[in-house]
Amino acid sequence: MKRPENQKLERRSFLKISALAGGGVLLGLSTEPKASAQGRGTPPAPPDPHNYIRVAADGTVTIVAKNPELGQGVKTMLPMLIAEELDVPWKSVKIEQADFDETKYAGQSAGGSTATPNNWTPMRQVGAAGRALFLTAAAQTWKVPESECSTNAGRVHHSSSGRSLGYGELASQVAALPAPNLAGLKLKDPSEYKIVGHTQPGNEVPNIVTGKPLFAIDVKVPGMLYAVFEKCGLFGGKVTSANLDEIKKLPGVKQAFVVERPDITDAVLPGDPGLENGIAILAETWWHAQSARKKLQVTWNEGPRANQSSEAFAQRAEELSKQAPQRTIRADGDAEAAIQGAAKVVEAAYSYPFIAHAPLEPQGATAHFHDGKMEIWTNSQIPGNGRRMAAQTLGMSEKDITLHLVRGGGGFGRRLNNDYVVEAAYIAKQAGVPVKLLWAREDDMTHDYYRPGGFQYLKAGLDSSGKIVGWRNHFISYGEGDRFVASGAMGPTEFPQRFIANYALQTSVQPLGIRTGALRAPSSNAFAFVIHSFIDELAHAAGKDPVQFRLDLLNAAAPMPEAPAGGGGRGGFAPPGVDPARMKGVLELVAEKSGWGKKTHPKGTAMGVAFHFSHRGYFAEVAEVKVDAANKVKVNKIWVAADVGSQIINPGAADNIVQGGIIDGLSEMMGQEITVEKGRVVQKNYDRHPMVRLAQAPPEIEVHFLKTTFPPTGLGEPALPPVLPAVANAIFTATGKRVRHLPLSKSGFSWA
Repeated sequence: MKRPENQKLERRSFLKISALAGGGVLLGLSTEPKASAQGRGTPPAPPDPHNYIRVAADGTVTIVAKNPELGQGVKTMLPMLIAEELDVPWKSVKIEQADFDETKYAGQSAGGSTATPNNWTPMRQVGAAGRALFLTAAAQTWKVPESECSTNAGRVHHSSSGRSLGYGELASQVAALPAPNLAGLKLKDPSEYKIVGHTQPGNEVPNIVTGKPLFAIDVKVPGMLYAVFEKCGLFGGKVTSANLDEIKKLPGVKQAFVVERPDITDAVLPGDPGLENGIAILAETWWHAQSARKKLQVTWNEGPRANQSSEAFAQRAEELSKQAPQRTIRADGDAEAAIQGAAKVVEAAYSYPFIAHAPLEPQGATAHFHDGKMEIWTNSQIPGNGRRMAAQTLGMSEKDITLHLVRGGGGFGRRLNNDYVVEAAYIAKQAGVPVKLLWAREDDMTHDYYRPGGFQYLKAGLDSSGKIVGWRNHFISYGEGDRFVASGAMGPTEFPQRFIANYALQTSVQPLGIRTGALRAPSSNAFAFVIHSFIDELAHAAGKDPVQFRLDLLNAAAPMPEAPAGGGGRGGFAPPGVDPARMKGVLELVAEKSGWGKKTHPKGTAMGVAFHFSHRGYFAEVAEVKVDAANKVKVNKIWVAADVGSQIINPGAADNIVQGGIIDGLSEMMGQEITVEKGRVVQKNYDRHPMVRLAQAPPEIEVHFLKTTFPPTGLGEPALPPVLPAVANAIFTATGKRVRHLPLSKSGFSWA
């Protein structure tokens, strides 16, 4: 690396690098902030180590974690990448959560299992750039070539003279150096890793288990009031009248007012409307506010959606299934002719319900409007969208809104939507005091962006050898015209497209009055259940072993298409669709580890298998299930094989997130369902939308990673989808009864 010339420590830099008490040094404060935020659609600025790394005089290294943390472990994982290349001992590292600042940290979001693929190279470059700065500073100090210097455990060494300097001793000099050119940096070989690839406990675990305040629900601001926000049970409903004069007289209540959004009534289809109509109540404590809310008497103008119901949705889907599809998403070959000419035809109808996200921490945010500016404490998964929406709603400039990122108690896609952030900001501006808005559990369950339910009517033909020769799916979802509701679409690259020559995916939609959105492994969490259960039906109809049938199907792949400009596939991933070699790898591995086909099970016990490609992850899973005479289901064990690339960054955390995804999937299968009556959501709490309890969870989930040469990808999503069809397929093998409708109770089963 070329040595910077004409370096001098100016007064401004001196003041900045002397900011830490006790002689510590702020590496990041030597870089001036950029003049404006990164424009949408323009490439982000290269990551600058000065924004991420702070070194104290005693050698303690503080690393900034830029992305929102909601339990996925990113606040530990991203700093691990930086620390590895910076070449410092992990025990000397402290981690600090960044505020939202797109001039420093491009892409501050959580969702889509993107943290690893998006940051694998940039965060390592940050660390390597920081290390290069310390090499430069030491070489300048000793007046030797940088090539003669090396680093180890937070020190720079000059081997020929035996000299060494700690990073803390060099920090003031480093703070004045410009960031090096990232393109010229050499990154470590994986064989040199001391932090990456080794389990590191989550940095906040001690505080979590001891009950320390960490989460958005714990935020406190001096002088704040607590707020609740009552909204109509029907989306878009407006307040006609309310007993606000009585509410204002109740103990602890300080303010109560109506919030009106006249443009909200038709905003279901486009997505996140932000602020809705409702009534805000502010009080000295949340208990006072919630108690007052229970005495509200509100008359609502409910709008046109009060006649919708889950029963009507199902009835309309059945009607649509008997009609010509409204649109064709993809048509390869001639599916109808192939099915008509098949030796055997299999036909089945599948359905799955709306599901709520139901994170343990309900929605909420804290906001303070003062001196013409807004300050917000939020656990949003996309804080940039929250700031933009708040600015638009309040008529403010985005630059006048500061977002502090606070740990979230789960998200699973719910906090991709920022309605609660906008509500807190609006109420705080109206109230003129700091406000902490917290939803009740019932708010969270009845005002969600639900995983869309759906109906799929499948028909396939097998030839005399048991090969699939034709596949047709009439997919019935929700939307209007050629537009689907959020997360309600099925794309043209959905498996098994490309693996069956005669393939047709057709669709019809019906109107919907509740909001929908992305739930963990969006789309895949429902489609995998349908597609891989139906493939199992075909395997049994063909008289083939279910694993071998799938391997044969993967061997029939058409060539992988070229990636379209700008990326392709779900989420912009390229190339689109399934790589059969990678999927075969995990399928063969899970069959080996589970002893597929080599075990004899007692009556009522069987194994089921499924795989799915989701969010760049390849997962195959085998479930061993016991079903008793009363159709009560117990999952004995689950085996998992995964291919997420060449490196598992934090192995212990990786196992945990895979196991958590599977438990999440079992919860969806067991009894989670959102139904609608008279336009309103029926389920209001966990008693009607249950999670798997400890006694119902499998005693063991055995996880195996197949390391390949591909760049590392994420784990938050892809472990979940295959578990639903794997369990459903095991139930069929054990009982002869096919699960085609979720939750399990609709097919006559329940958890033991």
